[in-house]
Amino acid sequence: LPYVPRVPSVALLGKVTATTFALERPCCIFNQHANALDSIWLVVAFANATATFRNPSSRADVPPYKQLPTAHSYMTLEMAAATYTCSAPSPAILRVGSDTACRDQATQDPCNGPLPSPGPYRVKFLLMGCHGPKAETRWSRPILLRRALSPSTIDPAPTRHGSDVVVLISILASLGTVLATAVLGALGAKVWGSLCHQDLGTSAFVRRSYRTHHIPPALPQPLPPGCRC
Repeated sequence: LPYVPRVPSVALLGKVTATTFALERPCCIFNQHANALDSIWLVVAFANATATFRNPSSRADVPPYKQLPTAHSYMTLEMAAATYTCSAPSPAILRVGSDTACRDQATQDPCNGPLPSPGPYRVKFLLMGCHGPKAETRWSRPILLRRALSPSTIDPAPTRHGSDVVVLISILASLGTVLATAVLGALGAKVWGSLCHQDLGTSAFVRRSYRTHHIPPALPQPLPPGCRC
C-alpha cells in the first residue's frame, strides 16, 4: 500500500522521548483488503534492519519485543482491522514503547515495551489474516529518539559574557547601589526628624509643667500678739 507511517506533524507533548514516539493512526487504508477476522500489527525495526525483515507466515511466528536486541525487529500493537476504518472512534495517535511492564515479560505475547536505544527506527503496518499477511504499508522514514545528556558532558563553568554584557551588568549594579543608598538616606532622615520632634515636645511639656507648678517664696507672717519681744 502507498501509505507511509509518520510521526504527527502537529505540536504534541512528548511526541518523541528517549524511549517512545507517537504515530498517526492510519484511517481507511486497509478497507478493501480486510475483513472482520483480520488484525493489523505494527512492525518496529532498526533502520538498518528493514531490508532483512521477513513478514511472519502466521501469528505464532510474530517476533516478540524481547528479541529486539538480537533480531533487530519486533511486532506490536495488534488490533482488529475495524480499529482502522474511517468511522472508528479510536484515538488518532498511537504511542510506541509506552508499556513499561514489558521489561520483565517472560512470555511470547506481543508487547509494546520501551525502546532500548535512540535508534533510529522505522515502522510499517501489516495486515494479517488467518492464513498470513494480506497487505502492508511502506516503511516510515527513520525516527530518531531523544538522547539523555551524560553528566560528564555538562560544562560546570559559567558561560563567558561579552564585554558589552559585562558593562551593562556593571551599570545596572551601580544604579541599584545608588538607588538603595538614596532610599536608606530618605528613611534615615524621616526617622531622625520624628525623634527630634518627640524630644522637643517632651522638653516643652517639662518647661510648661515647671512654670505651672512654681510656688513663689512665702512672705514673712506677723507674729501672734503674745510672742512680741
